[in-house]
Amino acid sequence: MSEVVQTPMQSTTAEDTLKQKSREAGVVSGGHLVAKALKAEGVDTIFTLCGGHIIDIYDGCVDEGIRIIDVRHEQVAAHAADGYARQTGKLGCVVTTAGPGCTNAVTGVATAFRSESPVLHIGGQGALTQHKMGSLQDLPHVDMMAPITKFSASIPSTERVADMISMAARECFNGAPGPAYLEIPRDVLDREVDLAKAVLPKPGHYRASTKSVGDPRDIEKLADLLVDAERPAILFGQQVWTARGHQEAIALLRGLDIPGYFNGASRGLLPPGDAHHFDRTRSQAFANADVLVIVGTPFDFRMGYGKRISRELKLVQIDMDYRTVGKNRDIDLGLVGDPGAILGAVLQAAGGRIKNDKRQARRQWMKQLSEAEAVALDKVMPLFRSENTPIHPYRVAYELNEFLGEDTIYIGDGGDVVTISAQAVRPRNPGQWMDPGALGSLGVGTGFAIAAGLANPGKEVLCYYGDGAFSMTAFDMETANRFGVPYLAVVGNNSAMNQIRYGQLAKYGAERGNVGNLLSDVPFGRFAEMLGGYGEEVRDPAQIAGALRRGREAIAKTGRSAVINIWVDPSEYAPGTKNQTMYK
Repeated sequence: MSEVVQTPMQSTTAEDTLKQKSREAGVVSGGHLVAKALKAEGVDTIFTLCGGHIIDIYDGCVDEGIRIIDVRHEQVAAHAADGYARQTGKLGCVVTTAGPGCTNAVTGVATAFRSESPVLHIGGQGALTQHKMGSLQDLPHVDMMAPITKFSASIPSTERVADMISMAARECFNGAPGPAYLEIPRDVLDREVDLAKAVLPKPGHYRASTKSVGDPRDIEKLADLLVDAERPAILFGQQVWTARGHQEAIALLRGLDIPGYFNGASRGLLPPGDAHHFDRTRSQAFANADVLVIVGTPFDFRMGYGKRISRELKLVQIDMDYRTVGKNRDIDLGLVGDPGAILGAVLQAAGGRIKNDKRQARRQWMKQLSEAEAVALDKVMPLFRSENTPIHPYRVAYELNEFLGEDTIYIGDGGDVVTISAQAVRPRNPGQWMDPGALGSLGVGTGFAIAAGLANPGKEVLCYYGDGAFSMTAFDMETANRFGVPYLAVVGNNSAMNQIRYGQLAKYGAERGNVGNLLSDVPFGRFAEMLGGYGEEVRDPAQIAGALRRGREAIAKTGRSAVINIWVDPSEYAPGTKNQTMYK
């Protein structure tokens, strides 16, 4: 892929001279302090949309070698910062101007909040000298952002800029990760101060290790439970990948012969076909296991608030956030700390202690689950290979899984699009599944795709959108092209907001069930062509594989994103949609 190299912003000779004199005098502006503090935090990329309140941050980033990715809508910038944090494990950063710049980013920050993603949102504000006077784009940003962040504050002086950035960043990684917001008034940002008087924390000297295993006695208790179990099972959630504890998670499954289930970003920790990889028998495991360990995922609506788990088994919960443990469902043992560190310690405590009879029992248990997995796959296979037209959405998901390469990052953006593809798509490696998370935000895909491409220049990026989701943020496909990270966009087009439409039809009938949820038939393949890329319309299921391949080849040839618009049956829905499980 071609890489777009940003050139430093142009300035006059007089301005260059003034900057040089300021540097020689040891004077620095607030915007340059922002950039220095971000660099100290390991931030190498910011996502932004320009505004007069924040331009000095750009100037500082140019000096510090921080990449500036400018998008067409702040929601995309926030989603991209979230996606970049998920892909790199580092602090994501979105920079917005005041007023609508901040409000446009709210959905992206809220998505990061519910997905426990470390994102620092830096926002502009009118000058302190204009406080409460009605300055341009003035809003109570700090108050607005407080409920959806772990830390929200305004920086009161230029001297405190770097210090407060480090403070906010530290909160992003306190316990379960999450976003923080910092507002910087225009005069605070533009003012120059003596660098020696600015509080600039030294990298690596103001953090404690987060790799905690909690109470060692609880490690021993969990090890004992797993050693004595005959039918254990483990569900790994988002935090396992967020904390980069995937190697310890895999080692525990294999070392103790335990079936593993995966949701969120933990999809892909084990490749398809691995003896310890299970995904179609979760209900059976939750009903029949004697010990169940839930790692890094809450008992929220995706878990039926814990009600779908048998009351007869021993239930263990591991989480980075104390507040999540035991919430909505009683547990037998709770551990708070780093998932990887805890799982590694448990394996060490349990290693070599499993008796042969227990080992044989759990292998029989895994055999039963494997046989049930095969039955479940056989049951759904007719849908995966359906020849119906309009195309069955299960067929699309099946073809996408067949198409994935070893290094394809898969992104799901939509309602039923995500739910259905989760039943078919099996990423080949860790970190190669991205979805909206618990907030259920539509429109995440474009920002995620940009971030994934920037973070992984050697990998292919594929985003599967619903047509409603694609319409929300697709214009930033131009941004992906502009910065040399084209991706393959696949649209499951049923001309409707179909997940919601099902509930309306079920409740109000055909006469009123289509109110507010039907969309026009849009040939989205032409959208890619408008941007200089490849587009194709697919109405025959037999043509899906070829269209995907042609899209991949076109991206390699043109360096532009491709859109494969697949017309799917609007009368087909995911099982969860039919049961309305998201509301139960």
